[in-house]
Amino acid sequence: MPSESRQPRMRPVPLLFEPSVAEPPDERFFDLDDLTDPQEVLTRSTDLAEAFRAAADRAADYQAMAAARMADPNRFDHLTTAQVAARAGWGEEYTAKMIEHGRRLLLERGE
Repeated sequence: MPSESRQPRMRPVPLLFEPSVAEPPDERFFDLDDLTDPQEVLTRSTDLAEAFRAAADRAADYQAMAAARMADPNRFDHLTTAQVAARAGWGEEYTAKMIEHGRRLLLERGE
């Protein structure tokens, strides 16, 4: 009969306290719910919408630059347009446009 390991068996440590239940996040949206003046709600929500649009545009530019870098034929690990499309969840035609857009952005940045 083979000899059994002489190391002690590891057992889970008993809990000495009950973990707290995470409270649901507050459903407030940038404190717009607290505002009562419709003009102020309109102004602040318009500012938020513009900020989100600008952030989305900037994020799309970063996506394009990343796609262009990934598809750069000078990289030893470059990907095809189809591979980039699969990773990003895009169609190949859209991916090709994003790669070209990214290449233009990278040229503007001097890369």
